[in-house]
This record gives sequence, C-alpha cells and structure tokens, in this order.
Amino acid sequence: MSPKAETSRRSPPASPSKTDGQDSTSAAALPFSFARDHQVARDGDALLVGPRATSLGLREARRRAAGPFDITHLGQDAFERALERLYQSTNAGAAPDDGLSFDLEDNTGTTRQRDLLEDAEDAPVIQLVNQLLRRAVLARASDLHLEPSESGLRVRMRIDGFLQTIMERDDVPVRRVVSRLKVMAGLDIAETRLPQDGRIPLRLGGRLIDTRVSSLPGNYGERIVLRILDRSTGLMDLDALGLVTDQVALLERLSALPNGIILATGPTGSGKTTTLYSLLKLTNHDNRNIVTVEDPVEYDLPGVNQSQVNAEIGMSFAAGLRATLRQDPDVILVGEIRDTETASVAAQASLTGHLVFSSLHANSSIGAIIRLRDLGLDDFLISATLRGVIAQRLLRRLCGECSEPETPTAAEAEHFTRHNIAVPNVIHAPKGCASCNTSGYAGRVGIFEMTEVDDTLRAAIDGGASEMELTRLGLSEEKTLIGQALLQVAAGKTSLAEALRVVGDGA
Repeated sequence: MSPKAETSRRSPPASPSKTDGQDSTSAAALPFSFARDHQVARDGDALLVGPRATSLGLREARRRAAGPFDITHLGQDAFERALERLYQSTNAGAAPDDGLSFDLEDNTGTTRQRDLLEDAEDAPVIQLVNQLLRRAVLARASDLHLEPSESGLRVRMRIDGFLQTIMERDDVPVRRVVSRLKVMAGLDIAETRLPQDGRIPLRLGGRLIDTRVSSLPGNYGERIVLRILDRSTGLMDLDALGLVTDQVALLERLSALPNGIILATGPTGSGKTTTLYSLLKLTNHDNRNIVTVEDPVEYDLPGVNQSQVNAEIGMSFAAGLRATLRQDPDVILVGEIRDTETASVAAQASLTGHLVFSSLHANSSIGAIIRLRDLGLDDFLISATLRGVIAQRLLRRLCGECSEPETPTAAEAEHFTRHNIAVPNVIHAPKGCASCNTSGYAGRVGIFEMTEVDDTLRAAIDGGASEMELTRLGLSEEKTLIGQALLQVAAGKTSLAEALRVVGDGA
C-alpha cells in the first residue's frame, strides 16, 4: 500500500483510569507485539497509526494515554521503520547475560518465524538465543559464533571483519542453546556427529533478516556459526560501493557487452556478491531475460529469475547453469565457479552468446586467469570468453571522531615510493573513542583492482604468459590492490597498518 500523506489532529485527553493496579501513565507504552499487530505505536506525544490500524488498537492507545496526543498516519514501510526505531532501543538493549538463570527446560518445538523485538515470555534459553540474535543484528554483525568449550560457552560476533567476544559463561546449558538454534534452523537435533546446514528467517521490526546456520561437531559439543544477512539493506549503486569514476565507467562498459564472462574475486566476506548484484542492476532491462543460480539466494531481485542450488538432490552450479541455458537467457549469474565442470559450462555459455557473471576465489584479478587455467580451461578458451575481472577487498574505515594525523616515517614512506605513489604529507592512525567502541575504526571502505581483457592481454593469455607477465601488461602500479589501498591511506580514509593487514605488500 502506498504511503499516505502524514496528517495530524489533536485528540481530547483520555479520562484517567486504572486497570489491574496500573495507572494510565505507567501503561502508556504499548507492547511490541500489540503495536505491530494493531498498527499503533506511541512516539512521545504522538500516536503513530499504520494503514491497517484496528479500532481495538486505537481504543487501547487512547486508554493508556495520560493526556492529549497527535495522531500521525504513516504508510506501511514508514510505520515498520518507526516500530524498529522505537522498540529496538527498549527491547534490544539488554545484554545477553544480564540476570538470566537456566533452570527451565526448553520444551518448545516451534519453528515459526518470530520477531526479535517481541517481548518473549519464554524459557530463559529461548530468551538468551533471541537476545544474542537481536544483539548481532543491531550491531550489524556479519557472523555470530557460538563455541562450546571446557569452561562453558563463548559467543563472538564479527563486525567489520573482526571477531569480538560478547559473552563467555560457564553456567549456560550449551546443549540446549545449540538444540534451540538447530530447531529454529530445521536441523536434526538428534544428529550430533555430522555437520549440518540450515537457515532461520527472522524479523527485526519491519526488517527481514535471513541467517544461514552451520553446525560442526567438536570436542565439547557442536559449534554453531550463523551468517547474518539483512535483506532490508537493499542493493547498492556502483558509485556507492567505493568505486572511482573510471572504475564505474569500466563496469558500465563491461555490463553492456552482449557476451563474455565477468568475474569477481576475493576472499569470503569481501563483497563479491554485492558487486555482482550491482552489475545485474545495470543489465536489468525489460528486453533482457536474466537468470541466476545462487547458493543461497541472498537478495530478491525484481524482474530476475533466481534459482537456489541444492547439492543434496543434484542441483549443483553446473547442473543449474545447464538448465538456465534452456531458459532462453540473455544474462546469467552463477554464484561461484568452483570446479572444472562449472567453468567449462560457463565458457560454453559465453561462446553461445550469453553474458555470464560469476565469482571465483583468487588473490588478484590476474590470479583469476591462472585459477581458470588450474580448473582445466585451455588458454584459447579463456582468451576468447573472459572480458574482465574485479578483485576486491574491504578495509576498515578510520573513525571520524578520533583518528590522529601523523607524519609518515621513512619506513612508511617506502611503501608509497615502492609502488610509484606520491608520499602524502600526513597519514592518519586509529586512536579509539566511545563512538567507535575504542577500536579506532567505524565501517568499511572497498578497494577494487580491475582488469579489462583487451587485445594485448588476450594475445598474452593465448600465448600462455605467466602471471607476472600478465600483471605487467594488464595493470599499472596504482591500479593494483596495494596501490588502491595506499591511495585510501593517502586520502585519510584508512590507516597504513590496516591496508598492509588486508592487502599486504609483496613487492
């Protein structure tokens, strides 16, 4: 439903009354589940009303009011955002180890999707799991680790690429916590000897959160790792990824090609999928049929036909890619090229007139060419089909509140001169403050190394040139990953220590 224009009117004060021993002032805040279901919420002196507000919700809000209030009508999306803002500060702030006792059995077997902001009157184990998930989502963590040990349970979450311990206790019933997560993910709780994978769909206010769950047996019980995906963040335009102008122009040119293979490379968590999805946005026109084969489907793309890999029933990347070729596609996204069969089918799809996007594990853009050779593709096939490669990394961004300028030392300046980059007069180092949780960093910035396979590079690939020779022909110093990282250091966006930690300096 399209959002309504906001309108306000003054409601007469409600007569004071007492119910169940509580006065109207103390009961002014509506429970989250009631506010969500009846589409009403109190925001100070204002009553926020959603498009599907009920008369019961309006009557209860008026009954709890201690005085006059303004009524503001919101569309569905705006109302859900307001719910998240209002209730995450009250419900989500509790630390996961504050006052919880674990003397109750968790006998629930429900797998229904629940909202993490809902006030749970559940067993302490369920409360603990919900609080851990809620805390990880609100901290924008990419992963949540639950690690049984001899001394109890350690819980860590990965924020901006670094693991941080958020709980370590010896009084937690580890097996019940693990069982709760396995039930939520639809896994077999009786099987504790084999690894298992599943997913948990959740909501936080109006935000849809998807989590991939992996269990692995260990000495002291099953270790659980959850990959957290916030679907409400949406896709990013190319210029919002951290690309410079000439890089955006190159990707726009590559995505407009009628055929060929375009690869994104980098380690896990470096943003390859986000880049590929952003490229798909450029090609997503009504006159093009776009088909994807993914593991898992991370974002719902309007107008794109998306398929999920399922290895247990034989739906591999290679099998899915073969099937898409019978769907009359113009553009194909393959989640990952990880074996010879998938690489071969992708190359054949390119030769038959399709534009293929995929990811590949390699350390650099030129390294992707060597990796394709390692997977068994002939040099002539690589040179005929590969159009471009994007290698990327994510660097932690310096906190804008506490970063400290300093003059680079001779050893630090050597990193710049070695790569023919002007030595900056000032570089910045992390210090740490309350706003960045004493880490000195807040958020991340992407760096990209892009190689376009032109005629010169194509001839070198066909001739079996080495990685060193291909790098000399295809990349200048400032366009390499280390060159791009040093440019971010010179711009004051990250520290030299962070750049060397992520990219290294192998020169």
